[in-house]
Amino acid sequence: MEEKCCPLCGRPLGTVNIDRHHLIPKTFKGKEQFEIHKICHRKIHSVLTERELLHAYHTWEALRAHPDILTFIAWVARKPSEFYVRTETSSSKRR
Repeated sequence: MEEKCCPLCGRPLGTVNIDRHHLIPKTFKGKEQFEIHKICHRKIHSVLTERELLHAYHTWEALRAHPDILTFIAWVARKPSEFYVRTETSSSKRR
């Protein structure tokens, strides 16, 4: 049986600290959900607004290409699948 991997970072999902992400935000009637590491999910929402997710970042490829997400993926790649720390909100998102 093949182990499931996180669609954002590519690491094995494991069994703890797993969330579900809507590529099209629920706010905008998105229905399809994907299992993703909790830390990866929090990072997406700390960097991007719901509108940005709807209009420009509604695919895994687009998310992985965002500079802040790309840096995050390089950092989290060395962590075990169960790793989780609280993610701070990006200062650019606060503006």
